Amino acid sequence: MRKKITVLLAALLGVFTLTACGTELASYDPEKPLGEQINYTITGIDAGAGIMLSTQNALEAYGLADENWQLQTSSTAAMTSTLEKAIKNKQPIVVTGWTPHWMFTKYDLKFLDDPKNVYGDAEDIHTIVRKGLKKDMPSAYEMLDRFNWTQEDMSEVMLDVNNGMDPEKAAKKWIKANPDKVAEWTDGIEKVDGDPIKLTYVAWDSEIASTNVVSEVLKSLGYEPTIQAMEIQPMWASVATGAADGMVAAWLPNTAGVYYEDYKDDIEDLGINLKGARVGLAVPTYMENINSIEDLK
Repeated sequence: MRKKITVLLAALLGVFTLTACGTELASYDPEKPLGEQINYTITGIDAGAGIMLSTQNALEAYGLADENWQLQTSSTAAMTSTLEKAIKNKQPIVVTGWTPHWMFTKYDLKFLDDPKNVYGDAEDIHTIVRKGLKKDMPSAYEMLDRFNWTQEDMSEVMLDVNNGMDPEKAAKKWIKANPDKVAEWTDGIEKVDGDPIKLTYVAWDSEIASTNVVSEVLKSLGYEPTIQAMEIQPMWASVATGAADGMVAAWLPNTAGVYYEDYKDDIEDLGINLKGARVGLAVPTYMENINSIEDLK
């Protein structure tokens, strides 16, 4: 009797395993409703990120919440890992996406059209510093005020980091390869002798890249930078209260707009350091018939 039970359990386990594997490896089927294929789930990132709030708003605006669509909270690393596995097997997936980000360079992805403009127009990334920095650290202030680069610049650093290179080494590599650009940020600035400076950032791939590059350039001017990763709200609070000296990670006007409104009287906005950032929902290009958020219904 025990042997029969064991055999039966083994058989059931085998069926379950095959079913699970079949589901796990199922490739995208344009003839089937997308929601059924991905359990009505959008793969997101950290709960506090602005793109997550925008996506919750999108679920309501497009009536997806009424159809049981849900936003899965995870992390940037978990989201990109899930995306990589899905693309490897040509599975259906919808993720919260943004550019600049290495995933748009490494994979064939497309943003879904947003006819209701829930995610807003293209954004820019700003440099924000504490009040009084210009007086206390004029050289650092001038360098941070000049700092600007392109999505292509940032993507080079992000890709190196994603491929396993230490962020500091990736930043040094980019700086060495782009002396003319760095000179635009530093020429004529008086050097200091070991003055400490603290920068904060959100641990997104884009901000890891920019903050490490800025840190290395400040080192070349004689500063001793400390960089600290934080959640988005504490990052803004740290600069507003003077606990940190600055950050180059302010996505405006949408992603960090609520924090800008909260802290705008206590910080100084040095302006744009990268133009044309974008956020929204993204899918692999092999999902040819999914081109708009409305197509998720």
